[in-house]
Amino acid sequence: MYNHAPENYDCPFCRIVGGQTMRPGLTGQDDVIYHDERVTAFIALHWWPNNPGHVIVVPNRHIENIYDLTPDIAVCVYELARQVAIAFKQVYGCDGTSTRQHNEPAGYQEVWHFHLHVFPRYNNDYLYDLTFQRRLTTPDERRPYAEQLKRYFDGKRIAVEV
Repeated sequence: MYNHAPENYDCPFCRIVGGQTMRPGLTGQDDVIYHDERVTAFIALHWWPNNPGHVIVVPNRHIENIYDLTPDIAVCVYELARQVAIAFKQVYGCDGTSTRQHNEPAGYQEVWHFHLHVFPRYNNDYLYDLTFQRRLTTPDERRPYAEQLKRYFDGKRIAVEV
């Protein structure tokens, strides 16, 4: 349905799900905090000034946007996002959480694979006001956040009845 990916699109999120790296220095396997047969979560490459360590949750199957998302996969994505939000409260000690999801160019979708951002939130963090101040991170910056969340998820299985 309403797809915008160019022909022969080399999907960076499919690479991550498949055990690869986007490109050197970008999102790689060290950033993955959870992976099962249906969904994967990893530390985001771009950070907002006051919300380090946010996570992106993706379906493992290539689905471009919400219009193509099936209910059986949607419940897995959103359950993992819920679990990530709980992990943020326990691991980061944040004041709250937010999710964000974009579709099509007018909706600011930049990667043509459905993905849900989960943000740790802090009082007066101005997340939405500072969107245009987001920046690219390094693997060294992401590592401590990934390690904390990996420890939290170690041995956990996100169970969803579909």
